[in-house]
Amino acid sequence: MYSPQRKDFVSLTLGDQHSRSYTNGKHRRQSCWRKWKQLSRLQRSLILFLLAFLFICGILSYPSLTEQWRGLSDRSLKEDWVEIDNRGLRPIPPGLVPKLPPGVVPEVQDVPPEVMPEIQRPSIPLLPKPPAMRKPPSKRGPPALQKRGNVSDWQVKDGEEAMMKRDEDAGKEAKTVISWRGAMIEAEQGTELQSTAHGKEGTVADSEEAPDLKPVTAKAVDRVEEVREAFRHAWKGYKAFAWGHDELKPLSKTHGEWFGLGLTLIDALDTMWILGLKDEFAEARKWVETELSFSKNVDVNLFESTIRILGGLLSTYHLTGDTLFLDKAKDIGFRLMPAFKTPSKIPYSDVNIGKGTAHPPRWTTDSTVAEVTSIQLEFRELSRLTQDPQYQSAVEEVTRQVHRLEGKRDGLVPMFINTNSGKFTRRGAFTLGARADSYYEYLLKQWLQGGKKETELLEDYLQAIEGVKKNLLRQTSPGKLTFVGELSNGRLNPKMDHLVCFLPGTLALGAHNGLPADHMDLAVQLVETCHQMYAQMETGLSPEIAHFNLQSNNGRDIDVKPADRHNLLRPETVESLFYMYRFTKDSKYRDWGWDILQSFNKYTRVPSGGYTSIGNVRDPLNPAPRDKMESFFLGETLKYLFLLFSDDNELISLDKYVFNTEAHPLPIWPSASMRAEA
Repeated sequence: MYSPQRKDFVSLTLGDQHSRSYTNGKHRRQSCWRKWKQLSRLQRSLILFLLAFLFICGILSYPSLTEQWRGLSDRSLKEDWVEIDNRGLRPIPPGLVPKLPPGVVPEVQDVPPEVMPEIQRPSIPLLPKPPAMRKPPSKRGPPALQKRGNVSDWQVKDGEEAMMKRDEDAGKEAKTVISWRGAMIEAEQGTELQSTAHGKEGTVADSEEAPDLKPVTAKAVDRVEEVREAFRHAWKGYKAFAWGHDELKPLSKTHGEWFGLGLTLIDALDTMWILGLKDEFAEARKWVETELSFSKNVDVNLFESTIRILGGLLSTYHLTGDTLFLDKAKDIGFRLMPAFKTPSKIPYSDVNIGKGTAHPPRWTTDSTVAEVTSIQLEFRELSRLTQDPQYQSAVEEVTRQVHRLEGKRDGLVPMFINTNSGKFTRRGAFTLGARADSYYEYLLKQWLQGGKKETELLEDYLQAIEGVKKNLLRQTSPGKLTFVGELSNGRLNPKMDHLVCFLPGTLALGAHNGLPADHMDLAVQLVETCHQMYAQMETGLSPEIAHFNLQSNNGRDIDVKPADRHNLLRPETVESLFYMYRFTKDSKYRDWGWDILQSFNKYTRVPSGGYTSIGNVRDPLNPAPRDKMESFFLGETLKYLFLLFSDDNELISLDKYVFNTEAHPLPIWPSASMRAEA
């Protein structure tokens, strides 16, 4: 309030022509009632008439509003029943089953009889339920991981709203949605799909006439065809942006070069043949015939060139009988031989295939044990085909030296070997991960390749598996997950590379060929751990390295450090799933592989063609694509997935072939030609 004071003037406020009030400035605020009273009778009458008119209109429109609300509630409830029926499952890739036109209900008699038992579901009565009660989409992983790592609550909410909007727009034209860091997720198709526990998908018929809800029909997912489609999509990107080059960069729509020898194309040759992609194979064969030349002044890695190029060419020759691939295999095999010209006969890591010279890496004279002991399958097979013993002699000399070397621990080998002295270096570190992994794999597979006659290989393999059990095998405290750790100077480090997930399949292969039954028991435990490395991540994809909890006061089994959260589209887990299914016929291994394929499609697929490795498997909203598709995604990952889903056990029979460490099948030798030297 202002202090009272004497005024020498009169304040007069003029209103409109209908106003009868004035103010002398004493009251700054007026009540609503006073303002209402200040209105003229005509103004008040008009306002009351308008309110009454709106109220009457609302009463008249009430039946139509309730009808719309009831229809919306019914639609939401149907969607909720589908979500309840499929809780915990990830959506399958779009585009598999066409969306039915509005009002059309699929009839049960349209479904083949053999599919009928799996697809019928009981009719469920519809109860009123407001749309606000819809459940959010299910989240992958255990409750402890359902906060989606470092994703904030508002990001999760936005993601759920986006998923709901996508469902509502399911019948519209396909559209492209901008996603992480410039990459785009696939265009959404006009389909309504739900995944079942066995990887099947179905459509829910929107019937306007409740309660006569007809049984829901579904169509079995052709998982084999889905792998073919994934390969075609990856090949589309490679052909468009990286044809004839080593690797595709799908986001930048360009290529990367390692050796300049078309690694992706050669790595994928036998995959295309196995998948039955004849047109794609024919155009790749033409490139090999007209463009592939090894007369280049370029350094290549002995190990990588052997398993990818030599192995890929030999495998394709055996599958097709086309001598073009054998001739190319002879050429590259001969050009790699200078690597063995060392004082110790332990090969150098790098070879210049144009100059015919070899050398170790610039920073060391060591080679890794895995590199020098994982080229034997390919060179032995080259000698058998060419009847030239030099290739087999060179690699078997390496095997003999490693067999008798000191420095092992219960059959486990260190990671490095010196090319001058021929002895292990940097002793005390033992792992089944990078730099040592395929040494153990090739012990068993050479024994199988040669007809189970080379007992030294078998003895080394069995001793190594016992060494793993004694020194590296542990279980997590909360969930009792079995894992293979690393030993460093007598101290166990509870970490496991994704690369180690080759081991369950190798153990199962040995047990199938008469080795101890407890090898299969261990394989079952380890493949469960490898599956959990995928299932417990928010994207459903495994990190490159996982750390395991041995403390009972920590509720998590698996932890991932920030530097290890990337996924390179690696094949080792699906490789082991393939072996496990072939030998046990347990359908859960197929289901796990299907989950992995769906996650690849959801988080790594690039619309313009190709798949990309990602940098963060813990962040589904921003998985940080790395713009690189490794050649082994086509050479190994998709091949093993195809074989996992195929019902033809004679398609690459494991009694007739062994796979090299790049998934190229090579034949088990007939007894009449066991050794090229014989």
